[in-house]
Parts: sequence; structure tokens; C-alpha cells
Amino acid sequence: MRPQDYEVDIFPLSDADGGGFTAIAPELPGCRSDGETPQEALENIYDAIACWIEAAQEMGREVPRPRKLAA
Repeated sequence: MRPQDYEVDIFPLSDADGGGFTAIAPELPGCRSDGETPQEALENIYDAIACWIEAAQEMGREVPRPRKLAA
């Protein structure tokens, strides 16, 4: 599985939250990142997804199969 196989949601952040954009991988609990632009947020979430998967494997936890590959 590649980080790009997972669904990613990108939302703008308010100025009160520092502006920019946040990216969330809803299939991976707690996996999120941000960036100044949507593209930067997307690149950063792919790094976060890779780290999430690596940490889960090191702890012996199951890594959810990406929804779009499960069909």
C-alpha cells in the first residue's frame, strides 16, 4: 500500500488557526498534517500517512486497507 492509495480530505484553516490548509486521512485515526497551500498539505499528509503506517506496523497493529483498494 502506498500513501497515495488513501483518501485525503483537505480543508482551509481560518486565520485564527494560522491560515493555510489542513489535510486529513480519515481512514487512519489521528493522521493529519497541514501546509501553506493545498498542494503542500497534500504532500505533507502523504509523509504523515507513511509515518502512521510505519508506526502501526512497529506496534503490531493492523493497518487499514485503503477503501478504494478494498472494493
